[in-house]
Order: sequence, then C-alpha cells, then structure tokens
Amino acid sequence: MKNSSALIMALPSESKGLFEQQNIDVHYSGVGKVNAAFKAFEVIQKTGCKTLINLGSAGSSTFKAHELVEVSQFVQRDMDVSPLGFEVGVTPMDEHYPAAIDLEPYFLELNQGICGTGDSFETSQPKVACNLVDMEGYAIAKVCKKLDVRLISVKYITDGADDTAHLDWEENLLLGAHKLLGLYLNLK
Repeated sequence: MKNSSALIMALPSESKGLFEQQNIDVHYSGVGKVNAAFKAFEVIQKTGCKTLINLGSAGSSTFKAHELVEVSQFVQRDMDVSPLGFEVGVTPMDEHYPAAIDLEPYFLELNQGICGTGDSFETSQPKVACNLVDMEGYAIAKVCKKLDVRLISVKYITDGADDTAHLDWEENLLLGAHKLLGLYLNLK
C-alpha cells in the first residue's frame, strides 16, 4: 500500500512535525476545498500514486473527541442552490459526479462516518446529513474519483463542532497527530 500511495493533510499543525521526524513525505494542501482540490490533483500527477491517503482533523457532535473515524462517504455541506430547486449538497449540472462520494473501507476496526466538507469552520448542525465535518475532504474525494485513484480518509475528532470547537481543535492537535501517525505506520 505505502509504495503506491501518497499522503495528504491540510496543515502542518495537523501533523505537528511527527511524520517528517519519521521521514514520511507529507503533502499539505492548505485550508479549504479549492486548495485541497488543487493539491490533490498536483500530488496525483507528480507521484502517479494509485491511492491517496488523507489524514486530518474533524469535528463531530456524534463521535467522541480523540476518536479516529474512517470516512465512508463525503458530502458538501456548503453547496446550497436550493432556491433553484436543488437539494442542499448537490452541485447543479454535474450529472457525472454524485453529491455523495462513497469510499471503500480500509480500516475495518474503525468506526465509519459521513463527512460534510465546507469552506467554513462548522460550529452548528450542518444542513446535510453527516456525522463529522471538515474543510477539504469532499474536494480531495472528487479529484480522486475523476482520476480513478483510491482515497482512504481517516479523521481524528478534535472537537464537538460547537461554539467551543475552535479552542478544542487547537488543544487536541498534538494527540491527534500521534494517533494518526500510529495508524499510518501500521499501514500494510
């Protein structure tokens, strides 16, 4: 797996330098869907990887803080063209790519979750059905789907996606980096 894969994370603060200390090449996308899509495309083109591994942080009012959750599906929580008759999360005139992107499970021992991606730091209940939230995953998943590259995504739950989320996120990143590194080192 590791030989034909590449690793992408949003920010160096999510890895805390632990991956680099193990000589693991990490590609950082930056925050948000545009940055994530661009970086995912660039990484796939440069490395020729068959699998892209996305590790990072997420908020959830369903899963417990400090839990690792594998994403089984990505949806867009901020795509809202409902005034034109489209369901929230659906990109208009994009028939070839579904509003929900399913991922094949890899870590059967982890809980599976539906991740709502949006260009905002979520502090309330999203408009789409999801049980964790991030800011990059859907964009990475869509690029992988278009380029026929497998995506494996695991999120460390840093916060409850509530009004203290920004404080909890910052405080929990180091423990998350340790857990994500442990998971990565055990990949086959």
